[in-house]
Amino acid sequence: MKIKESVIGNKVILRPLQKEDGEFFARWYNEPEVMFECGFNKPTTIEAEQDRILRPEDADEEWWAITDLSGKIIGETGFLRMWNHWHCTDMSIIIPDPQHQGKGFGSEAGRLMLNRAFDYYSMNRVSIGVVALNVAAVKFWSKIGFKQEGIQEQGYYHNGEFSDFIMMRVLKSEYS
Repeated sequence: MKIKESVIGNKVILRPLQKEDGEFFARWYNEPEVMFECGFNKPTTIEAEQDRILRPEDADEEWWAITDLSGKIIGETGFLRMWNHWHCTDMSIIIPDPQHQGKGFGSEAGRLMLNRAFDYYSMNRVSIGVVALNVAAVKFWSKIGFKQEGIQEQGYYHNGEFSDFIMMRVLKSEYS
């Protein structure tokens, strides 16, 4: 496992995942709305989440817990499919509790992660796929600088309904 130091912002701290975070993720990742928004297709358990946290990170991914400044976990963020030779990666931010949404935590975590992608990893492109029915997520990613670049028509299925999957990205030259 990579040794990582916490990244401290004005509203959030990004810290390495810890085994005890599994309880938080199992609780929230089994909520139907969170499962829909994140594309999870089966329930999880505390043990499964702890196993995920404890397994060594692949070279093409990096995950962090998002905490408030007091250290209380409120979500997770990470890079997946890091293609260093192409200078691009995909990003994820999940803040599942509605009480922590809309307060700037996700925006700051996003900025910290984009700074890491562009400055530390020398990425040129960061992308995300968003379910079109998740209007709040599309708005959030746009707010932090992502632009829509394509649509996978009816690329997502949930509760008997098809939804488009919106592909979004931000380039280093566009990011400020």
